[in-house]
Amino acid sequence: MTEPFAAVDVIRAKRDKQVLTPEQIDWVVDAYTRGVVADEQMAALAMAILLNGMDRAEVARWTRAMIDTGRRLDWSSLGRPTADKHSTGGVGDKITLPLAPLVAACGAAVPQLSGRGLGHTGGTLDKLESIPGWRASLGPTQMLTQLREVGAVICAAGEDLAPADRKLYALRDVTGTVESVPLIASSIMSKKIAEGTSALVLDVKVGSGAFMKDRMIARLLAETMVELGTDSRVRTVALLTDMSTPLGLTAGNALEVAESIEVLAGGGPPDVVELTLALAREMLDAAGLADADPGQALRDGSAMDVWRRMISAQGGDPDAPLPAAAESDIVLAPADGVLVRIDALAVGVAAWRLGAGRSRKEDEVSAGAGVELHAKPGAAVRAGQPLLTLHADDPLRFEWARAALAEAVTVAPAGARPEVLPLVLERVG
Repeated sequence: MTEPFAAVDVIRAKRDKQVLTPEQIDWVVDAYTRGVVADEQMAALAMAILLNGMDRAEVARWTRAMIDTGRRLDWSSLGRPTADKHSTGGVGDKITLPLAPLVAACGAAVPQLSGRGLGHTGGTLDKLESIPGWRASLGPTQMLTQLREVGAVICAAGEDLAPADRKLYALRDVTGTVESVPLIASSIMSKKIAEGTSALVLDVKVGSGAFMKDRMIARLLAETMVELGTDSRVRTVALLTDMSTPLGLTAGNALEVAESIEVLAGGGPPDVVELTLALAREMLDAAGLADADPGQALRDGSAMDVWRRMISAQGGDPDAPLPAAAESDIVLAPADGVLVRIDALAVGVAAWRLGAGRSRKEDEVSAGAGVELHAKPGAAVRAGQPLLTLHADDPLRFEWARAALAEAVTVAPAGARPEVLPLVLERVG
């Protein structure tokens, strides 16, 4: 068939800082998905977007065009409100694991489509796959059944959900165009809107261990995504949260599952509990369930009950022992004093080097590998005290991980006070 546009004309338009028309956007996204627009042409357009930006109408149309390349899920038959959460990724960010069953225990249905880790940030599916038997792949009918019977599902997105995004994301990763706020926002929101949830809470991480290091850019991303959700009639709010220090006391797959279970049992690290409850309250409020008490659902065991049913429904054994790495190595405190800093990025890179993460999407991960923290900023420490325990199947990885941690820890003289940011920095929406 004859195409209505030429790719080079669309590229030139954005190169020359013009606003793309709705028709140009609809065509170029669809034509790229069909293979009519070549990778090198879309790479050129992505670079032009990165350099020259998009206005709100362009981003909204680009997002809609990506959604329209696939199917939209529909949960209207459930008879209860749906709510979902998306995190931009961080170190020790296991919040989805306790959050989904917690919100379900409070009356909402949680259709949580999650991803795998790449680089220093962990992936929710990788964590859950450390549970013996658990499976990530479910079809829409299986998801609907589980949402009816359990209230929560965490699984991989199907290939027919915003397929344009899958193709464009891979291209951006190898062409230096990942950092474009319009392309990040449309990538995240095309999948979340297509997922069919009626309420969405975004956890936008800021700090050394986050994708976004700069708070102003993180706020711009949050505002853009909230606008996209609102324009698509999804009740959307975003929290900017600190990621300068790892969340909780673990970074690694099975290690983080164990910590999440502690939270569901009414314990766990205070920062993980705090953020889980903050996001749960936002999700429940957006879903019209503001009177629900997520704290009570943790205390009375109802959230744990949903967790066990959710894991079992996807083939997992909630009582099975979690995998443990074969080897461990301890990093000691260098001096007496106060621990004032543990750099999140360094811990994430160390966990990745130990085998908990992957360099390429096809790489395997080690379920038991990772980093365990024995102190957080503000704690008094003594020289020679264990600060971190490194876990790996291959002891040859320890030296490589220790290199990542060389400048990660700062111990100040006794009496020093660390600069600790609040966990929730801002609310947008």
